[in-house]
Amino acid sequence: MSEARPLPWLAPRWRKLVRLADAGRLPHALLFSGPHGVGKPSLAEALIARTLCAAPGEFACGRCHACQMLASGYHPDLLRVAPEEGKRQIRIAPIREVNGFVAQTAQQGGYRVIVISPAEAMNVAASNALLKSLEEPGGRTLFLLLSDIPSHLLPTIRSRCQHWSLAPPAEADCLDWLAERLGGEEEARFWLQAAGGLPLRALELAEPDARGLRQQLHETFDALVRGAEPVAEAARLDRQSIDAILWYGIAWLEDLIRLGLSGAAEELRNPDLLPLYRQAVKNGRVRDWFRLLDYAREQRRLLAEGGNPNPQLVLEAWLVRWSALLRS
Repeated sequence: MSEARPLPWLAPRWRKLVRLADAGRLPHALLFSGPHGVGKPSLAEALIARTLCAAPGEFACGRCHACQMLASGYHPDLLRVAPEEGKRQIRIAPIREVNGFVAQTAQQGGYRVIVISPAEAMNVAASNALLKSLEEPGGRTLFLLLSDIPSHLLPTIRSRCQHWSLAPPAEADCLDWLAERLGGEEEARFWLQAAGGLPLRALELAEPDARGLRQQLHETFDALVRGAEPVAEAARLDRQSIDAILWYGIAWLEDLIRLGLSGAAEELRNPDLLPLYRQAVKNGRVRDWFRLLDYAREQRRLLAEGGNPNPQLVLEAWLVRWSALLRS
Protein backbone atom coordinates (compact mmCIF):
# COMPACT_ATOMS: atom_id res chain seq x y z
CA MET A 1 0.00 0.00 0.00
CA SER A 2 1.52 3.38 -0.98
CA GLU A 3 2.23 6.07 1.57
CA ALA A 4 0.31 9.34 1.57
CA ARG A 5 2.89 11.99 0.68
CA PRO A 6 2.66 15.71 0.03
CA LEU A 7 3.64 17.08 -3.37
CA PRO A 8 7.40 17.55 -3.75
CA TRP A 9 7.45 21.35 -3.50
CA LEU A 10 5.68 21.10 -0.14
CA ALA A 11 8.41 18.91 1.41
CA PRO A 12 9.87 21.71 3.60
CA ARG A 13 6.44 22.42 5.09
CA TRP A 14 5.90 18.72 5.62
CA ARG A 15 9.17 18.30 7.50
CA LYS A 16 8.16 21.13 9.83
CA LEU A 17 4.78 19.50 10.50
CA VAL A 18 6.47 16.19 11.29
CA ARG A 19 8.84 17.89 13.73
CA LEU A 20 5.93 19.58 15.50
CA ALA A 21 3.96 16.32 15.69
CA ASP A 22 6.92 14.32 16.98
CA ALA A 23 7.58 16.95 19.66
CA GLY A 24 3.92 16.92 20.74
CA ARG A 25 3.50 20.55 19.64
CA LEU A 26 1.13 20.14 16.71
CA PRO A 27 -1.63 22.77 17.08
CA HIS A 28 -5.18 21.52 17.54
CA ALA A 29 -6.35 23.63 14.57
CA LEU A 30 -4.44 24.31 11.37
CA LEU A 31 -5.52 26.55 8.52
CA PHE A 32 -3.83 25.72 5.22
CA SER A 33 -4.40 28.54 2.77
CA GLY A 34 -3.18 29.39 -0.70
CA PRO A 35 -4.51 29.70 -4.23
CA HIS A 36 -6.28 26.81 -5.89
CA GLY A 37 -3.65 24.63 -7.54
CA VAL A 38 -0.84 25.04 -5.01
CA GLY A 39 -1.46 21.60 -3.45
CA LYS A 40 -3.14 22.19 -0.08
CA PRO A 41 -5.09 18.89 -0.16
CA SER A 42 -1.91 16.83 -0.63
CA LEU A 43 -0.39 18.33 2.51
CA ALA A 44 -3.62 17.81 4.42
CA GLU A 45 -4.09 14.20 3.28
CA ALA A 46 -0.53 13.30 4.24
CA LEU A 47 -1.06 14.82 7.68
CA ILE A 48 -4.43 13.08 8.14
CA ALA A 49 -2.86 9.72 7.28
CA ARG A 50 0.13 10.20 9.56
CA THR A 51 -2.01 11.47 12.45
CA LEU A 52 -4.35 8.47 12.30
CA CYS A 53 -1.59 5.91 11.63
CA ALA A 54 -0.73 3.48 14.44
CA ALA A 55 2.98 3.34 13.56
CA PRO A 56 4.01 6.48 11.67
CA GLY A 57 7.51 7.20 10.46
CA GLU A 58 8.16 10.22 8.30
CA PHE A 59 4.85 9.31 6.65
CA ALA A 60 1.95 7.03 7.56
CA CYS A 61 3.04 3.40 7.41
CA GLY A 62 0.36 2.40 4.91
CA ARG A 63 0.09 -1.08 6.48
CA CYS A 64 -1.63 -0.82 9.87
CA HIS A 65 -5.38 -1.27 10.37
CA ALA A 66 -5.91 2.49 10.57
CA CYS A 67 -4.13 3.05 7.26
CA GLN A 68 -6.12 0.25 5.65
CA MET A 69 -9.40 1.78 6.85
CA LEU A 70 -8.36 5.16 5.54
CA ALA A 71 -7.40 3.67 2.18
CA SER A 72 -10.80 1.97 1.97
CA GLY A 73 -12.47 5.39 2.21
CA TYR A 74 -13.71 5.22 5.79
CA HIS A 75 -12.12 5.83 9.18
CA PRO A 76 -14.39 6.25 12.24
CA ASP A 77 -12.19 8.99 13.71
CA LEU A 78 -12.13 11.12 10.57
CA LEU A 79 -14.91 13.55 9.69
CA ARG A 80 -14.89 15.53 6.44
CA VAL A 81 -17.10 18.57 5.95
CA ALA A 82 -17.75 20.10 2.53
CA PRO A 83 -20.70 21.76 0.77
CA GLU A 84 -23.49 19.42 -0.23
CA GLU A 85 -23.45 18.33 -3.85
CA GLY A 86 -24.67 21.15 -6.07
CA LYS A 87 -24.35 23.70 -3.25
CA ARG A 88 -21.68 26.28 -2.55
CA GLN A 89 -22.22 26.90 1.16
CA ILE A 90 -21.54 24.81 4.25
CA ARG A 91 -24.57 25.28 6.46
CA ILE A 92 -25.01 24.76 10.17
CA ALA A 93 -26.23 21.12 10.17
CA PRO A 94 -22.86 19.48 9.31
CA ILE A 95 -21.13 21.74 11.85
CA ARG A 96 -23.49 20.46 14.51
CA GLU A 97 -22.30 16.99 13.50
CA VAL A 98 -18.73 18.22 14.04
CA ASN A 99 -19.60 19.36 17.56
CA GLY A 100 -21.10 15.96 18.36
CA PHE A 101 -18.09 14.19 16.84
CA VAL A 102 -15.65 16.21 18.97
CA ALA A 103 -17.58 15.28 22.11
CA GLN A 104 -17.07 11.55 21.46
CA THR A 105 -14.09 9.40 22.38
CA ALA A 106 -11.91 8.35 19.46
CA GLN A 107 -12.95 4.81 18.49
CA GLN A 108 -9.40 3.76 17.63
CA GLY A 109 -7.92 5.33 20.77
CA GLY A 110 -5.91 7.95 18.91
CA TYR A 111 -6.76 11.28 17.32
CA ARG A 112 -10.04 12.57 16.02
CA VAL A 113 -9.50 14.55 12.81
CA ILE A 114 -11.96 17.02 11.31
CA VAL A 115 -11.36 18.41 7.80
CA ILE A 116 -13.35 21.42 6.53
CA SER A 117 -12.85 22.34 2.89
CA PRO A 118 -13.26 24.92 1.56
CA ALA A 119 -13.47 26.57 4.95
CA GLU A 120 -14.64 29.89 3.51
CA ALA A 121 -17.80 28.10 2.31
CA MET A 122 -19.12 28.09 5.90
CA ASN A 123 -21.91 30.60 6.26
CA VAL A 124 -22.04 32.87 9.32
CA ALA A 125 -24.26 30.53 11.35
CA ALA A 126 -22.01 27.55 10.63
CA SER A 127 -18.87 29.54 11.47
CA ASN A 128 -20.30 30.71 14.77
CA ALA A 129 -21.42 27.17 15.64
CA LEU A 130 -17.86 25.92 15.10
CA LEU A 131 -16.25 28.42 17.48
CA LYS A 132 -16.83 26.50 20.72
CA SER A 133 -15.32 23.30 19.32
CA LEU A 134 -12.32 25.24 18.03
CA GLU A 135 -11.85 26.87 21.43
CA GLU A 136 -12.31 23.71 23.53
CA PRO A 137 -11.73 20.68 21.30
CA GLY A 138 -10.52 18.33 24.01
CA GLY A 139 -7.34 16.28 23.81
CA ARG A 140 -6.00 14.55 20.69
CA THR A 141 -8.22 16.45 18.29
CA LEU A 142 -6.99 17.96 15.04
CA PHE A 143 -8.94 20.44 12.94
CA LEU A 144 -7.70 20.99 9.38
CA LEU A 145 -9.26 23.92 7.54
CA LEU A 146 -8.39 24.40 3.85
CA SER A 147 -9.03 27.74 2.23
CA ASP A 148 -8.33 29.37 -1.12
CA ILE A 149 -9.36 32.78 0.22
CA PRO A 150 -8.76 32.95 3.99
CA SER A 151 -9.84 36.61 4.14
CA HIS A 152 -13.39 35.32 3.55
CA LEU A 153 -13.29 33.42 6.85
CA LEU A 154 -14.59 35.11 9.98
CA PRO A 155 -11.70 36.67 11.96
CA THR A 156 -12.84 34.65 14.99
CA ILE A 157 -12.25 31.43 13.02
CA ARG A 158 -8.84 32.52 11.73
CA SER A 159 -7.69 33.60 15.18
CA ARG A 160 -8.31 30.11 16.60
CA CYS A 161 -6.15 28.38 14.00
CA GLN A 162 -2.44 28.34 13.29
CA HIS A 163 -2.27 29.72 9.78
CA TRP A 164 0.02 28.11 7.20
CA SER A 165 -0.01 30.09 3.96
CA LEU A 166 1.23 28.15 0.91
CA ALA A 167 2.69 30.21 -1.94
CA PRO A 168 3.20 29.09 -5.56
CA PRO A 169 6.45 27.12 -5.79
CA ALA A 170 9.56 28.15 -7.67
CA GLU A 171 9.58 26.74 -11.20
CA ALA A 172 12.64 24.62 -10.41
CA ASP A 173 10.75 22.89 -7.58
CA CYS A 174 7.81 21.68 -9.69
CA LEU A 175 8.81 21.69 -13.36
CA ASP A 176 10.13 18.10 -13.46
CA TRP A 177 7.00 16.83 -11.70
CA LEU A 178 4.78 18.69 -14.15
CA ALA A 179 6.83 17.74 -17.23
CA GLU A 180 6.45 14.06 -16.32
CA ARG A 181 2.65 14.47 -16.39
CA LEU A 182 2.39 16.70 -19.45
CA GLY A 183 4.83 14.87 -21.67
CA GLY A 184 7.69 17.34 -21.74
CA GLU A 185 9.32 20.41 -20.33
CA GLU A 186 8.08 22.80 -23.03
CA GLU A 187 4.43 21.91 -22.41
CA ALA A 188 4.98 22.05 -18.65
CA ARG A 189 6.58 25.48 -18.80
CA PHE A 190 3.83 26.91 -21.03
CA TRP A 191 0.95 25.73 -18.86
CA LEU A 192 2.72 26.59 -15.61
CA GLN A 193 3.15 30.14 -16.90
CA ALA A 194 -0.50 30.30 -18.00
CA ALA A 195 -1.53 29.04 -14.54
CA GLY A 196 0.38 31.75 -12.73
CA GLY A 197 2.91 29.30 -11.31
CA LEU A 198 0.33 26.91 -9.82
CA PRO A 199 1.23 23.33 -10.81
CA LEU A 200 -2.15 21.67 -10.23
CA ARG A 201 -3.94 24.51 -11.98
CA ALA A 202 -1.51 23.96 -14.89
CA LEU A 203 -2.61 20.32 -15.09
CA GLU A 204 -6.25 21.42 -15.16
CA LEU A 205 -5.63 23.99 -17.91
CA ALA A 206 -3.87 21.36 -20.03
CA GLU A 207 -6.89 19.03 -19.95
CA PRO A 208 -8.68 18.77 -23.33
CA ASP A 209 -11.91 20.40 -22.13
CA ALA A 210 -10.04 23.31 -20.55
CA ARG A 211 -7.94 23.78 -23.68
CA GLY A 212 -11.13 23.84 -25.70
CA LEU A 213 -12.69 26.49 -23.45
CA ARG A 214 -9.54 28.62 -23.59
CA GLN A 215 -9.53 28.44 -27.39
CA GLN A 216 -13.23 29.32 -27.53
CA LEU A 217 -12.67 32.38 -25.33
CA HIS A 218 -9.70 33.41 -27.46
CA GLU A 219 -11.96 33.27 -30.53
CA THR A 220 -14.72 35.14 -28.67
CA PHE A 221 -12.48 38.05 -27.73
CA ASP A 222 -10.98 38.07 -31.20
CA ALA A 223 -14.52 38.31 -32.59
CA LEU A 224 -15.29 41.22 -30.25
CA VAL A 225 -12.22 43.04 -31.54
CA ARG A 226 -13.66 42.64 -35.05
CA GLY A 227 -17.01 44.07 -33.97
CA ALA A 228 -19.08 40.98 -33.06
CA GLU A 229 -22.25 41.47 -31.02
CA PRO A 230 -21.40 40.66 -27.35
CA VAL A 231 -24.80 39.26 -26.26
CA ALA A 232 -24.75 36.81 -29.18
CA GLU A 233 -21.20 35.80 -28.29
CA ALA A 234 -22.23 35.27 -24.65
CA ALA A 235 -25.02 32.92 -25.78
CA ARG A 236 -22.41 30.62 -27.36
CA LEU A 237 -20.54 30.15 -24.08
CA ASP A 238 -21.33 27.41 -21.56
CA ARG A 239 -22.93 29.11 -18.58
CA GLN A 240 -21.86 26.15 -16.40
CA SER A 241 -18.25 27.25 -16.99
CA ILE A 242 -18.85 30.74 -15.59
CA ASP A 243 -16.18 30.45 -12.87
CA ALA A 244 -13.53 29.23 -15.33
CA ILE A 245 -14.51 31.92 -17.85
CA LEU A 246 -14.10 34.63 -15.22
CA TRP A 247 -10.79 33.09 -14.12
CA TYR A 248 -9.44 33.23 -17.68
CA GLY A 249 -10.71 36.77 -18.05
CA ILE A 250 -8.99 37.88 -14.85
CA ALA A 251 -5.69 36.34 -15.97
CA TRP A 252 -5.94 38.01 -19.38
CA LEU A 253 -6.86 41.39 -17.88
CA GLU A 254 -3.86 41.19 -15.56
CA ASP A 255 -1.72 40.56 -18.65
CA LEU A 256 -3.31 43.53 -20.43
CA ILE A 257 -2.61 45.79 -17.47
CA ARG A 258 1.02 44.64 -17.31
CA LEU A 259 1.40 45.30 -21.02
CA GLY A 260 -0.33 48.66 -20.79
CA LEU A 261 1.77 49.83 -17.84
CA SER A 262 5.20 48.48 -18.78
CA GLY A 263 5.02 47.29 -22.38
CA ALA A 264 7.00 44.21 -21.27
CA ALA A 265 5.68 41.26 -23.27
CA GLU A 266 8.08 38.85 -21.53
CA GLU A 267 6.13 39.26 -18.28
CA LEU A 268 2.87 37.97 -19.74
CA ARG A 269 1.31 34.76 -18.43
CA ASN A 270 -0.23 34.05 -21.84
CA PRO A 271 2.30 35.19 -24.45
CA ASP A 272 0.46 33.34 -27.22
CA LEU A 273 -2.32 35.93 -26.85
CA LEU A 274 0.01 38.86 -27.50
CA PRO A 275 -1.62 39.86 -30.86
CA LEU A 276 -5.02 40.09 -29.12
CA TYR A 277 -3.50 42.04 -26.25
CA ARG A 278 -1.81 44.53 -28.57
CA GLN A 279 -5.08 45.26 -30.34
CA ALA A 280 -6.88 45.66 -27.01
CA VAL A 281 -4.18 47.94 -25.58
CA LYS A 282 -4.52 50.20 -28.64
CA ASN A 283 -8.20 50.73 -27.94
CA GLY A 284 -8.60 50.56 -24.17
CA ARG A 285 -7.22 52.61 -21.27
CA VAL A 286 -5.52 50.96 -18.33
CA ARG A 287 -7.92 52.47 -15.81
CA ASP A 288 -10.82 50.89 -17.74
CA TRP A 289 -9.12 47.48 -17.66
CA PHE A 290 -8.85 47.87 -13.88
CA ARG A 291 -12.61 48.51 -13.65
CA LEU A 292 -13.34 45.41 -15.70
CA LEU A 293 -10.93 43.43 -13.52
CA ASP A 294 -12.79 44.60 -10.40
CA TYR A 295 -16.07 43.44 -11.94
CA ALA A 296 -14.72 39.97 -12.71
CA ARG A 297 -13.21 39.58 -9.24
CA GLU A 298 -16.45 40.65 -7.58
CA GLN A 299 -18.48 38.11 -9.58
CA ARG A 300 -16.04 35.33 -8.65
CA ARG A 301 -16.22 36.42 -5.02
CA LEU A 302 -20.02 36.17 -5.08
CA LEU A 303 -19.77 32.69 -6.58
CA ALA A 304 -17.19 31.57 -3.99
CA GLU A 305 -19.34 32.82 -1.10
CA GLY A 306 -22.36 30.88 -2.28
CA GLY A 307 -24.06 33.71 -4.13
CA ASN A 308 -26.22 32.79 -7.08
CA PRO A 309 -25.74 35.39 -9.83
CA ASN A 310 -27.48 34.58 -13.09
CA PRO A 311 -24.66 33.10 -15.21
CA GLN A 312 -26.11 34.24 -18.53
CA LEU A 313 -26.55 37.81 -17.34
CA VAL A 314 -23.03 37.83 -15.87
CA LEU A 315 -21.59 36.59 -19.18
CA GLU A 316 -23.55 39.14 -21.17
CA ALA A 317 -22.53 42.01 -18.89
CA TRP A 318 -18.95 40.77 -18.95
CA LEU A 319 -18.72 40.66 -22.76
CA VAL A 320 -20.60 43.94 -23.22
CA ARG A 321 -17.96 45.60 -21.02
CA TRP A 322 -15.15 43.92 -22.96
CA SER A 323 -16.71 44.98 -26.25
CA ALA A 324 -17.13 48.61 -25.16
CA LEU A 325 -13.45 48.81 -24.21
CA LEU A 326 -12.23 47.10 -27.37
CA ARG A 327 -14.13 49.60 -29.50
CA SER A 328 -13.42 52.74 -27.45
